[in-house]
Amino acid sequence: MPDDPVCPLCLRPIPADVPQSLHHLVPRLKGGKGGPTVLMHHICHKEIHAALTEAELARDYATPEALRAHPRLARFAAWVAKRPPGFLSRVPGGHRKRR
Repeated sequence: MPDDPVCPLCLRPIPADVPQSLHHLVPRLKGGKGGPTVLMHHICHKEIHAALTEAELARDYATPEALRAHPRLARFAAWVAKRPPGFLSRVPGGHRKRR
């Protein structure tokens, strides 16, 4: 049985039976179509898009390391890391303000 992939944000395993999604490291709308993607927990992916705009993702957060270094995402990752891999919740803290 192969090991489960690991989420690049929270660093927890991603079992096959939990909600998961592909995150484009550079958003498709900012030139990332066909570019690198990473598999992550759906809750982690939702938090990234709640915290950062497409422009911010393309400009400053196009690597898993940069995402983990963002203050809100670092707090989220520390919080969600204490939950089981299949944990689901609404995104805490609400969405970013649209400009």
